[in-house]
Amino acid sequence: MASIAPMSVVLNGASATSASRIFVHWLQLLSSPSRCCSRLHPQVFAPEAPPGTRLGHVMPNRRLEYTCNPQMVVRGPRRFTLQSDSIERAVHRTRVLIRQLADFEVDVFALLGMRNLSAFVGEVFAAAMILEHSDLLRKNPHQDGYPDLLVMDAEGAREWARLSGRLREKAPFSPFGPGGFEVKATCGAVPTPAQCIARGFPKPDMGDQRVHCLTAYDWKAHHRETNRLFGLVWDFIDGSPAIVAVFYRSDLQEADWGRIVQPREGGGRTTSVSIMTRDGVRKMYEGWVVLLNSRPYAKFFDERNGGRLLEGALDANGH
Repeated sequence: MASIAPMSVVLNGASATSASRIFVHWLQLLSSPSRCCSRLHPQVFAPEAPPGTRLGHVMPNRRLEYTCNPQMVVRGPRRFTLQSDSIERAVHRTRVLIRQLADFEVDVFALLGMRNLSAFVGEVFAAAMILEHSDLLRKNPHQDGYPDLLVMDAEGAREWARLSGRLREKAPFSPFGPGGFEVKATCGAVPTPAQCIARGFPKPDMGDQRVHCLTAYDWKAHHRETNRLFGLVWDFIDGSPAIVAVFYRSDLQEADWGRIVQPREGGGRTTSVSIMTRDGVRKMYEGWVVLLNSRPYAKFFDERNGGRLLEGALDANGH
């Protein structure tokens, strides 16, 4: 373990975004369409393990299967649209890219820690989206820029060219005038260790699937103007982070985000944060794009939002 201590120090001192980008940059260097596609294997998603089961690397190369919302069109700025099947392909790419890290000699996910993993999953998904839409999307060049994915239509490309000498500055890219898409990820909330033990199972550890004990989920942002949002929910499957659902809305309002909480002196948080409200989460739920073909996840999202959209979608597709 002594050999990985220096990296642990670096990551623990970095922000969630910057720590995640260390690994995402490496993945981008390795990634190409042919490489990604060659790693996909058409194997069927198996049922979840019983609560408290340590999954480990059971079937490291299996392809997870998803259902797309056929009625969903992802609308961006200036009537720019993305189809749901392209989002599903980006989800598969995300899985393949993350699995490359799972094959490392050291446990990269443990190095990142739960605090950084959601940001990491969001960053990898953003990289996968760019691979899927290389002529249409570009990564925001500033790590604190908004939004994450910049639309390179005629207007976006003109602005990018105009700013070509200022790519290291924050101001022109927070926000980027022509707009794009924001990406946020969450693994949801689980009970405390004591509450889990009272229910007859240990609290999920790093690498453990969490669906059996999820209690809630939401997304966090640094400001209440966040919109055109891809909201990802992920879980550990076969020991690695995997996206289980993608939601999207282009009509979020300030009221869909809670009041901004400022960091307090001596507290663990170093930046301001706004947590999406229950109404905002339900609005995102109604804009579901991609769902893992798994009843427990569909049931969780439906029950949490008082609907039956996702189980109904699985019914319609015979899952």
